[in-house]
Amino acid sequence: MAAAGALDAQTIVDDLQTRRIGQGEVTVHQSAEIAALIGRRYQASAETEGQNQLKAKGYRVQVYAGNNSRAARNEATAVADKVKKEFPAVSVYTYFLPPRWLCRVGDYKTMEEAYAAMRQLKGSGKFKEVAIVRENINIPME
Repeated sequence: MAAAGALDAQTIVDDLQTRRIGQGEVTVHQSAEIAALIGRRYQASAETEGQNQLKAKGYRVQVYAGNNSRAARNEATAVADKVKKEFPAVSVYTYFLPPRWLCRVGDYKTMEEAYAAMRQLKGSGKFKEVAIVRENINIPME
């Protein structure tokens, strides 16, 4: 279990530099550009309650993009269910980003990981629209 001070830290660097009784002291010297690239701690929502996660720049695979109608919402949900059935280990995100409903898959740190996932999704033959998009992703803290 993390120390109480670690939960208040904004980034991994802040966590490393937190003073703890009986442990050594860590000081990190870095430029502002590097600090800007480091993901911030993810604030838990109802669906991620109890999980420690960071938000960082990464990639997801978009498998559906519709318009702002109820039918598009239903289609995005149906595509999400299809992905969950075919690839149960992959995270699926369905949400409205004006002006359209989207269904995106995965939390990939590199373009190569996203490309491999995209090829699997395309290879299944069940998804018409498959493209890699840059987005904030969730990185679980173990």
